[in-house]
Amino acid sequence: MATAAALHILVKTEKEALDILDQLKKGKKFDALAKRYSICPSGKRGGDLGEFRRGDMVKAFDDVVFKRPLLKVHGPIKTRFGYHLIKTLYRN
Repeated sequence: MATAAALHILVKTEKEALDILDQLKKGKKFDALAKRYSICPSGKRGGDLGEFRRGDMVKAFDDVVFKRPLLKVHGPIKTRFGYHLIKTLYRN
């Protein structure tokens, strides 16, 4: 079964996600922004979700983690939880 590890920042609105994406493009650190803005409990760990299997996350999230390029920030990705910025660290 395929596994991956990813970081994410979860916010309530697309505008918040786009504002954070702008900060990332200006060189701000992903983990620092996750700690500051993410409404997910993983925010306390800099957005670190650890390792998980394909199918553990909602489909839109899984599609990014398992199909898009590694080590790039993707998003905003809308799910029932809100808007995510996702950075996949590795997958196997």
